[in-house]
Amino acid sequence: MASSSKRSFKKVLVANRGEIAVRVIRACRDLGLSTVAIYSTADRNALHVQMADEAVCVGPPEGHASYRNIPNIISAAEISQAEAIHPGYGFLSENAHFAEICHAAGITFIGPSPETISLMGDKARAKALMREAGVPVVPGSIGTIATESEGLDVASEIGYPLIIKASGGGGGRGMRIVTSPEEFSNAFQTAQTEALQAFGNKEVYIERFFVNPRHVEIQVLGDSDGTIYTLGERDCSIQRRHQKLLEEAPSPFITAALRSAMSQAAIAASKAADYVNAGTVEFLVDPEERFFFIEMNTRIQVEHPVSESIFRYDLVKAQLLVALGEPIASPPAKPEGHAIECRINAEDPWTFVPSPGTITRLLLPGGPGIRVDTAAYQGAVIPPHYDSLVAKVIATGKNRDEAIARMIRALREMTVEGIKTTIPFHLEVLADPTFRSGRYSTSFVEHFMERREALPKNPSKDPEAED
Repeated sequence: MASSSKRSFKKVLVANRGEIAVRVIRACRDLGLSTVAIYSTADRNALHVQMADEAVCVGPPEGHASYRNIPNIISAAEISQAEAIHPGYGFLSENAHFAEICHAAGITFIGPSPETISLMGDKARAKALMREAGVPVVPGSIGTIATESEGLDVASEIGYPLIIKASGGGGGRGMRIVTSPEEFSNAFQTAQTEALQAFGNKEVYIERFFVNPRHVEIQVLGDSDGTIYTLGERDCSIQRRHQKLLEEAPSPFITAALRSAMSQAAIAASKAADYVNAGTVEFLVDPEERFFFIEMNTRIQVEHPVSESIFRYDLVKAQLLVALGEPIASPPAKPEGHAIECRINAEDPWTFVPSPGTITRLLLPGGPGIRVDTAAYQGAVIPPHYDSLVAKVIATGKNRDEAIARMIRALREMTVEGIKTTIPFHLEVLADPTFRSGRYSTSFVEHFMERREALPKNPSKDPEAED
C-alpha cells in the first residue's frame, strides 16, 4: 500500500535532458530544492546544464552510454550528494531496475514504486491485472504468445485485423498489424526481433486491431496516502507511426458520461497497481464509443502541459511533493477552457526526416494563452543522438476555436532557422476541415498526407519559409 511516511530531500538530480529537464529544474526551484543536471558530451552547452545548480557529465553522446547509463548516473548522484532523482520521460523513466537501484542506494526515486513500474511495464501482466480490476481491455491473448501456432489459435478466436505487440515496451517498436493468416508468420517473427532489439525481451502478445479508433488517455495522480486523483482526458489521436504529434484536452468528441466512465476505470486501474505519483492510463475508443485499456505510463507524459493548462495545476510540483510525502492540493473537479499542444520537432515537415544542426535564429511566440516548453535557444545544437523535439507549444482558450486560433497565431510568430521544423505541418493540420470538426481518429495523419499529396502543387509556396 502507499505510505504516508515523509522522505526528506533537498537536492534533486534530473536524469534527463532537453525541455523536460528544464521543466523539472524550474519546479524544483519553485520548491526551494537544489538541482543537479547530468549531460553527455554532446549536451555540454545545453540549457538544462546552464540552469542547474550543478552539472555532471555522465558519458559520450550515445544514449546507452550516458542518459541510460545507470552506474554513471548513480555515481553522479553520489558525487553531488543528490538525495533524489527525477527521471523525466523516456530514457530510464520506466525502468524498474533503475528505480530499484535508486532505492538500494538510499536515493528517492520520484515516481511510482519499482514493483508498480515492473508490473505495468509488462503489458501482458498489466492486461491481466486490469481484467481482475474490471477495467475493459482489448480482446486478445491471455499473457504472452510463445509460438506462431499458439498465436494463430488466438487469431482465429479474436479475428482479423489484429496487432502483435511487444510485451516489454511500446512507442511503436515491436508492433505489427496483421490482416490475414497468410501475413501472420512474417509479422510474428519481425515483431519478436524488433522487441528483442528494442527492449531485450522478445515476448509478444496479440490484440484485436481497431480500425479508426481514438487514442484517449486519462491523467492520474496518486498521493502518498493512496488517494487517486484524475485530471481529465487528453486526446492523442493525431499521431504518426504511434508517435504523438498533437494533443488536446478536453477531447472534442467525448461525452460527459463516457468521460466519467473512463475516469472511473483509470482510478480502478491505478488502485489495482497501487499507484503513487503522476501517471497516465491510455485507452482506445472505438467508433461505437466503447473504450479499452491499452497501457499505463508510469511517468510524467510529454503532453502533461495540456492538462496543467486547463486545470491550472502543476503536475511536476505535485510529483515532487508526493515523493517528499507532503500533502498535495486536490486538482479542480472540472477543467476551464480548452488546450492544444503541438510538438515542434527538428524534422522535415513532410518527410519527417530528422534535421539536426545548430539553431541560428530563434523567436518564440507569446501573448495571451500561449506557453512554450523548450530547451532551445539561439546557438543551441540539436544533436542527432536523441529525439528531435525542439519545443512544445501549448495554446489555451476559453473554447476549442479560440485555442486553435491562438495556436495558429503562435506558430506563425515562431521562427526557427538553421534547421527544418514541423511548424508548416502543424499549421496545415490546424486548418484541415477534418481536424476542425473534431471527428478524427488515429488514421488522421495518414489520410491527411494522402489528401495533401493529391492536391496540385503550388510552386509559389515554400513550406520552409514558415519555419
